[in-house]
Amino acid sequence: MKKSSFQISGAVLIVIAASLWALDGVVRRSLFSLPPITIVFFEHLIGFLIFLPFFIKALKGVKLTRREWLLAAAVSLLSSLLGTLWFTTALLKVNFISLSVVFLLQKLQPLFTITSARLLLKEKLNGAYGIWAGLALVAAYFVTFPNGAINSNSGAGTIAAALFAVGAAAAWGTGTTLSKMLLKTTSEQVATGLRFGLTSVFGLVAVILMGQLGTLTTPSVSQFSRFIFIALSTGMVALFIYYKGLKTTKASVATILELTFPLLAVFIDMVVYKSFLLPSQYLAALVLMLAMYKVGQLSHHDNEDTEKIS
Repeated sequence: MKKSSFQISGAVLIVIAASLWALDGVVRRSLFSLPPITIVFFEHLIGFLIFLPFFIKALKGVKLTRREWLLAAAVSLLSSLLGTLWFTTALLKVNFISLSVVFLLQKLQPLFTITSARLLLKEKLNGAYGIWAGLALVAAYFVTFPNGAINSNSGAGTIAAALFAVGAAAAWGTGTTLSKMLLKTTSEQVATGLRFGLTSVFGLVAVILMGQLGTLTTPSVSQFSRFIFIALSTGMVALFIYYKGLKTTKASVATILELTFPLLAVFIDMVVYKSFLLPSQYLAALVLMLAMYKVGQLSHHDNEDTEKIS
């Protein structure tokens, strides 16, 4: 019975993490003057330094295998470096104003996660999952794009933003599966510390290779305070919460629960930027919440079946 309640909390934790990510577009607005790679480097370095005491404590008595190092490096490179870099670049391309195109990534990410989970984790998908997951994807699309029409009025950067968003979807979707593989043999504390530490190293290398070393001294005091805020909200803290939930949740289920991100982001866009929703978006939001609830239930039932078999 304990494991069963733990599984429910896992789904809830993923929703909480995705809810924090929904604030990302607003939180990063004050960083628009910095190159994307500089933003990625500092948010991971500061997050790693804050998390370092917990990481060191979690590493006591732990011997990481070569496979775990490789998985952590792959997740750091794909999800944290390339995924975050491309996502931030996409936001910059539309000047952090028209966010709907960028949220296209959340409609495609589950496809990459489900595919990679089938190939690498051998996760089985039943008919009920396919129905509710498909409905969630369609509903999420209509939540983000009023009446199904993609907003292309954000300037010349819209197409480029969409391409970067798709790239981020591929990186994050595959990264979810690789993270699940890493969490099978490590704790969420170790996985979080490895990801932020390795991304800091990869980020510094990328900064040097891209000729942006001089930008490391350009952030203002206000921007550094924003990096700390990101680490304690949408960055390191959100990832730790997500990993704690992912540890007991299928990757294919987690990726659907993550659709909380675009759902809340659209409502935040409404409150902050006075971009009000159409009736079709409210209807789609209700359908999306129902579909995510059903997917979460499937995860719970799968866990109960596993307990009975064992």
